[in-house]
Amino acid sequence: MNIETVIDPTRVAQIGAASVIGVDIGSRTAKAAFLHQGQLHVVQVATGVFMQETADELLEELLDQANASRDEVDFIVGTGYGRVALRFTGIPTEIVTEISCHAMGAHFLNAATRTIVDIGGQDSKVIQVDPATGKVVRFIMNDKCAAGTGRFLEKAAGLLDLTLAELGPASLRATKELTVSSQCVVFAESEIISLRARGETREDIAAGLHMASARRVKNILSRIPIEPDLMFTGGVSNNVGMRHALQTLAGHPIALPRLDTIYAGALGGAIFAQRYAAESRKVVALARTGEAADLSDLPQRIAKAESAFIERRDVKKVGYLCNYVPVELLAVSGLAATRLARCGEAEVVSRGELITKSVFCDFTKSLLGHFATKDPLHESLDRVYTFYTCDAMKATAEAVDNFFKPTRGYVVHRNNDRESARVFFRQEILNFRRDLETLAGRPISDDDVALRIRQYNRARALVREISSLRKRRNPPLTGRDFLEVTRLFHVLPPEELIPLLQDVRARLAAVPDGNDGRLRLMMAGGVVADGDRRILDLIEDEIGARVVVEDHCTGLGPFLHDTVEDGDPWRALADAYLDQAPCARQFPLERRIDVSAQLAREYDVGGVIYTYLKFCPCYGLTKNVFMHRFQSLGIPVLELASDYSHGDIGQIRTRIEAFVEVLQEKLEEWNVA
Repeated sequence: MNIETVIDPTRVAQIGAASVIGVDIGSRTAKAAFLHQGQLHVVQVATGVFMQETADELLEELLDQANASRDEVDFIVGTGYGRVALRFTGIPTEIVTEISCHAMGAHFLNAATRTIVDIGGQDSKVIQVDPATGKVVRFIMNDKCAAGTGRFLEKAAGLLDLTLAELGPASLRATKELTVSSQCVVFAESEIISLRARGETREDIAAGLHMASARRVKNILSRIPIEPDLMFTGGVSNNVGMRHALQTLAGHPIALPRLDTIYAGALGGAIFAQRYAAESRKVVALARTGEAADLSDLPQRIAKAESAFIERRDVKKVGYLCNYVPVELLAVSGLAATRLARCGEAEVVSRGELITKSVFCDFTKSLLGHFATKDPLHESLDRVYTFYTCDAMKATAEAVDNFFKPTRGYVVHRNNDRESARVFFRQEILNFRRDLETLAGRPISDDDVALRIRQYNRARALVREISSLRKRRNPPLTGRDFLEVTRLFHVLPPEELIPLLQDVRARLAAVPDGNDGRLRLMMAGGVVADGDRRILDLIEDEIGARVVVEDHCTGLGPFLHDTVEDGDPWRALADAYLDQAPCARQFPLERRIDVSAQLAREYDVGGVIYTYLKFCPCYGLTKNVFMHRFQSLGIPVLELASDYSHGDIGQIRTRIEAFVEVLQEKLEEWNVA
């Protein structure tokens, strides 16, 4: 088809002469668009098991349709579900997220588009677009639930003895409004069977299912301004029933461009490919010109310390669960101590879920799961300690006590502004002291505690100094490296810890400063457990940005305070731990948010990744207040809720890549200005 008959007339002049292809590999259907000699060629095939084979099939069909050869293709952009695996020998190739590609494709089909609803086989997205440029302003994706997606509608069609192509038209023949409450693929079957048993028609059920799906999408849509010239893209966009339901709920008509919007992502990829071809761009990568110190010995040191801990038989061993546990007392007691902060694989999480509630986060399930599976570290403990903050962790500690190991818990007062709270917490620390004395069989003196306070003040100061080196334009360590530094704090006694931290600081300080050009990000929110490095790996190793500071309880936050070294050591400990960067459970919440905001400014970040585990009672419930503060400071923020499964890694990758793409474009605009 002629380009001028498809592209928005105001954007036709922006189509260049380069012959380029956009390849959009969706979870169910793969699409491709070829801009070649004034013509637009499009093809689609079912997505196969092997993404590259599917992409090669698309390429061959396009070339046959256009009567062109591979040598005539100047550039290819891959996008969609299977974009990561795409390679085309001899043809320069770039990878762009489907969010950016759908936005650009919709913009060239209808330049007035401001809001896009993209529903595919496995997810749904709402994208806010700048009508002047076609760039993404903001986007929101659903979680990994299939409700409201093509998979849901496909399953529903089968239950109604209809094909997917028949489902939409059937819904338009409905004679009454039927409420379908279930939005879940798993529970839809029983509800549909029940409705059919009541004598409801397939048409009425189909209409109710489409409206239920549209309501799910509307919940996402309501978080982004719904503006006229609404565009519906993705595989489900051809479903007339879904289109009707969305128009009804959104209150705006959905634009009907001259190209099937299932190709919007592929067309957007081709538009990006033209721009890259004009730049003679050969590879996709953010600049990585900086240097970093080699800290690969730290994980080995941690593993060695953990092995030595497990093998020890000369003293009793304890594990602790929270940053509010005064490590100074553990060190002076003579007991061997380590923090329990591991994530868990699927088997570990499921074993923990047998004991606790399913609505607890995966961190608490992992803790119980490690005990249930007799993990050597957890099995070696004589006792577990915690100072209660999170209610779910309190219940988890009680379960540890009931089923596995003797556990002692102490209360952290929620409001530290009151003098009575500090008096109370001082007494709790003294109670902790007495329990340690009983377990260790030796007294704990004030002088010994004062010595440990000085040592840990020094250790925390060194951690802060190491972190401060990340304020450079060329941070000499990665975000992943810094989390290994914080792990050292919890596995080594201060006599070993302090010299090692001094060595690490010296190694890092020796790295020449410069400007590595990478986007600077902050991670904030809930716990990032030991071993849970998926998001860091995506950001730093695959996407090419850098986490330069983190505000979560395994990052920099616990090291921002010092303890007064003179006077009553028990009151000093009570004040220090209550005045540390507080948990989101503590009151007032503004104190916690102030710490996050200060770190974001101090480390000059370009964006914030706010992460938390699903069902987290502290950071999941308070996320909006954190995000509003960052936004009020002009700092873009991306929300990521996850668990320890690997089923959501594709969605997490898409969200982070799109977020970084938007921030990188803004950074480039500022640099040009």
